[in-house]
Amino acid sequence: MDEKKPVKKQKPAPELSRIKSSTFSRGLSLAKLTIQAGASIAQHSITSALKNKEEKEENWKKVLQGQASVISSELGELKGSLMKAGQMLSMYGEHFLPPEANALLKSLQSDSIPLSWQAIEPTLQKHMSRELLDKLDIEKTALASASMGQVHRARIKATGESIVLKIQYPNVDKAIDNDLKAIRTLLGTLKLLPRDFNLDPMFEEVREMLHQEIDYELEARLTEDFRKRLEGDSRFIVPRVYPEFSGPRILATSYERGIRADDPLIQSLPAERRNRVAMNFLDLYFKELFEWGVVQTDPHAGNYRIRIDPQGHDQLVLFDFGATREYTTEFMIPYRHMVKGSLFNDRELLNKAAYKLKFIESEDHKELKNLFEEFCFESVEPFLEYKDPRNTHQQIAPDGTYDWKNTDLPKRLSKKVLQIIRNFHWRSPPKEIIFLDRKTGGVFIFLSVLNARIRGRDLILKYLEKLPSFD
Repeated sequence: MDEKKPVKKQKPAPELSRIKSSTFSRGLSLAKLTIQAGASIAQHSITSALKNKEEKEENWKKVLQGQASVISSELGELKGSLMKAGQMLSMYGEHFLPPEANALLKSLQSDSIPLSWQAIEPTLQKHMSRELLDKLDIEKTALASASMGQVHRARIKATGESIVLKIQYPNVDKAIDNDLKAIRTLLGTLKLLPRDFNLDPMFEEVREMLHQEIDYELEARLTEDFRKRLEGDSRFIVPRVYPEFSGPRILATSYERGIRADDPLIQSLPAERRNRVAMNFLDLYFKELFEWGVVQTDPHAGNYRIRIDPQGHDQLVLFDFGATREYTTEFMIPYRHMVKGSLFNDRELLNKAAYKLKFIESEDHKELKNLFEEFCFESVEPFLEYKDPRNTHQQIAPDGTYDWKNTDLPKRLSKKVLQIIRNFHWRSPPKEIIFLDRKTGGVFIFLSVLNARIRGRDLILKYLEKLPSFD
């Protein structure tokens, strides 16, 4: 008989025993990053003095890579708004910041290791009474973790119901303003911010959203609002809120099973099923944009799951409504008509709406206006007809389907925006666009992960046909 091989013990998942949550300790870490950045700049200036242009550029890349590495090593014990702001700003930066600045912002998105039970339990004990805690069996290992909090699965003893508790990390609310200042200072020290480009609206919008995302009582209301909006639509599942176990720093919702879109099981589904899920996801995006004016603006892949159905009626499970934004009709009406003008190649309608929102102004250079038009007309590529003259890259197939995975559209759009930034003193766009762009980018990524090949034109036309005239 063969000898039994010893069973290899799996290494326990890494956990943090603490995070730097005090103003002093966080400030010290952030100051360290800025000082090191300044030293790197000084060293770069000295060593580059006698080098040619190519050598200078290569040396500069190494400086930035070194800074990204330093930042990542510091992030583990910081968490909170520094990581979340990096995520938000880098999504915005894809279009409106230099590539070097965006690369640095992406380094702020370190893998989010959960806090140990010993470190997170005091938050539960502080914000939930002993009587309520005794009603629950809580799993000590985190189900998921993010920049601002982590999720633990629990069971209500009396009913056997499975729920999840989203628990906020200690003192993240107190760090937001200082963290944003630190990011701005760091980018400024490394000379990565475009000159004459007003970043105040961008940082103010991010600040406002971060403060909103730590308000779990508001998130509970937003979750219930989405649940009611989608009630009766079997394509979508929104968790139910348990008010009894919820509060300002803890959010209790029903446990909803599902699989990530990038899971091999989802990837192995027939194309027809993946395309159906993709079309449903796109339909939800259009409902938010064209009907409700209420948009869940955090399209992170972790905020969606797919529940596989034996009969093929797969469902989308939707999580995390803390970043939901309600937009005014004053903004949404012209914005929707910008989309319509772009799709139908209607310059007059596009410009009328763009002027209304101050994307462009009468005194702007003609070439700037042309570039902006080109950007808008190209951005609607997934919804063009096959015979449209703009289908120069043949991304639209003869049957009208678009290949969301194998396209370089995001790269082409970013290139156009960089042309605008580098060649013109362009004002910062309306602050509302920051999180709408974030949402649009997330939708694109999700459909790409599903390897979707779908005909989206018919779907968007249904919404555009309902638009009232624009005065």
